[in-house]
Amino acid sequence: MDYGVLANNILAGVGGKDNIGSAWHCATRLRFKLKDESKADTEKIENMDGVITVVKSAGQYQVVIGNNVARVFEPLADAIGLARDEAQSDNQEEKKKENIVNRFIGFISSVFTPFLGAMAGTGVLKGLLALFVTLGWLQESSGTYQIWYAAGDAFFYFLPVWLAFTAAAHLKVNQYVAAALAGALLYPNLITLLAGSKPVTFFGLTVVGTTYSSSVIPILLAVWMLSYLQPILDKFFHDSVRNIFTPMVSLIIMVPVTLLVVGPLGTSVGTVLSSSVESVYRVAPYAAGAVMGALWQVFVIFGVHWTFVPVMTNNISQLGYDYLLPMLSVAVLAQSGAALGVFLKTKDAKMKSLAGSSVLTGVLGITEPAIYGVTLKLKRPFIFATIAGGIGGAIAGGGGAHANAFTLPSLLALPTYLGKGFTSVVIGLAVAFVLSAVTTYLFGVPSRPKDSKSDAKKTEEIQDDLVIAPVSGTIIPLESVKDEVFASGAMGKGPDDDQIVSPIVGTVAAVYPSKHAIGLISDGGVEVLIHVGIDTVQLNGKHFNQLVEQGQKVSVGAPLITFDRQAIQEAGYDPTVMVIITNTADYEITETQDTVANQNWLLQLKAL
Repeated sequence: MDYGVLANNILAGVGGKDNIGSAWHCATRLRFKLKDESKADTEKIENMDGVITVVKSAGQYQVVIGNNVARVFEPLADAIGLARDEAQSDNQEEKKKENIVNRFIGFISSVFTPFLGAMAGTGVLKGLLALFVTLGWLQESSGTYQIWYAAGDAFFYFLPVWLAFTAAAHLKVNQYVAAALAGALLYPNLITLLAGSKPVTFFGLTVVGTTYSSSVIPILLAVWMLSYLQPILDKFFHDSVRNIFTPMVSLIIMVPVTLLVVGPLGTSVGTVLSSSVESVYRVAPYAAGAVMGALWQVFVIFGVHWTFVPVMTNNISQLGYDYLLPMLSVAVLAQSGAALGVFLKTKDAKMKSLAGSSVLTGVLGITEPAIYGVTLKLKRPFIFATIAGGIGGAIAGGGGAHANAFTLPSLLALPTYLGKGFTSVVIGLAVAFVLSAVTTYLFGVPSRPKDSKSDAKKTEEIQDDLVIAPVSGTIIPLESVKDEVFASGAMGKGPDDDQIVSPIVGTVAAVYPSKHAIGLISDGGVEVLIHVGIDTVQLNGKHFNQLVEQGQKVSVGAPLITFDRQAIQEAGYDPTVMVIITNTADYEITETQDTVANQNWLLQLKAL
């Protein structure tokens, strides 16, 4: 795939460079803040090869790509003129109009996403080291362990620096001043001084001896305050000295203010959050596990999962562990299990391929391809996955499972759960994965109806490889359509009613001024042309009524065209309805029937 072409197509689809207020990406999605969302052609973007779906959540326009999102973002960033690791915004008016919840979620998302991969990787490394020590492969006193532990723990120790840098980018603050502010909080000599028995004062004010390594909330509050201070200083200092004096005065003011007020306040907020989560967990661990295991992927869909990231990282900083992460891994494995169930059951080649790859990416912690491409699309697998996730989460939560380091919820995170409750989380993961896979295999993938009297509700569950009859009547081979016998009615009298309905779930691709024909494309890519009558184009739309427009989404059984069959025959035209698959080269077609009642199966297509 040419990711540059895809990036340019997406850029055009969202309304062009001038319609983008900000752009960045997470592990699987391109995330946009658009100035005018109505200019984005969502349907066009969703139909692009390489795009899984489009999600509108938390004030963001999100294009779900999957594992190759970074490769798409690179040429996109070049095209719109921003650094590839930068989120850029010039749409301040729209930003002010956003509600506070969306602004907060957008802030947390933009702050954590740039380094989430590195954060997860170092977390897994710490988990593996704990596993190696447990197995006796390494000693904590050995140089090998100490070097690798430094590699794994340094990211978390200096977390305030990374948060300062990304938060400053989002808030349009000098990133290096923000990083220097965070660095001051972690300065070794200052840490030693604050840890001593003698009180430390600043102009007579006592500085609280708080440790800021691995902390989250204090530095976010400090950079937020800096975002108000910096513009004031920029206006105060002349252009000739601004680049020197604004950073200097910013640090002169913000470092002591952070140590005296912001830091202790943020630490207190973090302590309250961690204590609250722990209290709820201790009162009802099974219920907490069930709720998080069942609803985590729902939170992901709506984008509100980012609000939990500061809580989890803060728990590890304040308590040394976090209860939520094991439950979330159970939810992730449940979606992977559902994707496996679809992979084993479906006969659709495209769906089988997507489901198979989604199992692997899901196990590794990336569930968007499984959710948007498989489970949510088929609905039942997603429901079974949430149920299985709730059961597995209850097992993990009830057993007291907790994480000793932050990483993405996945099977790779298992070593970070070593310790109390480890057995329970292993059982919870296994139950969620297997239960989700089995229930999806047995009940989650819609099967082809066998009853010739299936009603419209059943046909709405049609798979992409099935095309139904758009009208009731007698089926004849296409090559026989022009035979003279039609005039005598020897092979049937054409359609039995005067309405054409959609034979597929898809989109209206083409309509004609004469209203006698219509082109459709199914969600699975089947191209269908329905032609009512022979030579009826000469009627110029007379006796026909078109009910849909080009680009309109249609479901199975949706009315497309009505026509006056008797009037067409009296005008001397054959009313035979022809159904043509225009991309037959892509399919093997089987299972035609001699006669059909409206909405019974006509064709079964198997992708080649």
